[in-house]
Amino acid sequence: MPDASCSLFPPITPRRHGMLAVDALHTLYWEEVGNPAGIPVLFLHGGPGAGLSPQHRRFFDPEHYRVILFDQRGAGKSTPLGECRDNTTQLLVADIEQLRALFGIDQWLVFGGSWGSTLALAYGQAHPERCLGFVLRGIFLCTQAEIDWFIHGVQWFYPELYAEFVEPIPQQERADLLGAYVRRIMDPDPAIHWPAVRAWSRFEGRRVFLLPQPEEASSDTLDLGLGRLESHYMANLGFFEEAQLLRDVGRIAHLPAVIVQGRYDVICPPLSAWRLHQAWPGSILEMVPDAGHGAMEQGIARALVRATEEFRRHAQFI
Repeated sequence: MPDASCSLFPPITPRRHGMLAVDALHTLYWEEVGNPAGIPVLFLHGGPGAGLSPQHRRFFDPEHYRVILFDQRGAGKSTPLGECRDNTTQLLVADIEQLRALFGIDQWLVFGGSWGSTLALAYGQAHPERCLGFVLRGIFLCTQAEIDWFIHGVQWFYPELYAEFVEPIPQQERADLLGAYVRRIMDPDPAIHWPAVRAWSRFEGRRVFLLPQPEEASSDTLDLGLGRLESHYMANLGFFEEAQLLRDVGRIAHLPAVIVQGRYDVICPPLSAWRLHQAWPGSILEMVPDAGHGAMEQGIARALVRATEEFRRHAQFI
């Protein structure tokens, strides 16, 4: 049973792990956890570029689930780190299909939070026949309004973080703050791109949780992957048409879905979760009243584990 102190199942190590070359440039790190005869589930991390954590394995009962996790292109242990060439949502969807074929899985439950929810929706809409259902958290539909909120709107709640984020950018470039950061983040000179990716990562990381958390030591892997890929995807509107994911919900609306959303999420505000729920008849929306964006906040973690347990218990979902 889950650890009552944090709502998650106990720590677990992968049964196996490896690398998969998906093209001439990118090689993905993957791992498999749990029961090889269990319900297959795909875990999609956030960011883009944030990569995996050992905590991500703990949302699933390892006696009943076969969990496939991987670092997306340019993230975590996948190589090359922070690489934006040949890195689009459509290629990530194709990578998921390569992984599914590698593991010989016909259908799986798709679990993703934040950018992981974006990718889960994109994958599901491209391959609905491969999905058993969805557990989604901190919904991000990758619209222009959400990107504008991420960059600018958050100043209404965190004016000091916004001021710190803007300060390194010359006044004449601030009208296009995202473009100014993309130019610096992608600059080949380490003296230019490292301060920029660290500023980007800090700008996001310090507003993940509703209540302040002790700041963790900076990770170059996280900063480079998150800074480069997040800015790359936002600058390209996620490689979607505007409102595409909401428009195409009908392709997966016959499948069950649980949507978990923190009421005070200032990275992915609740309106997106509400709109997705309204467009998806039969979906379940759980608005966690005392949480922000973080998957490891107790209310959100409890809701996510409840969702995976419900999928496991109800035969009509699997």
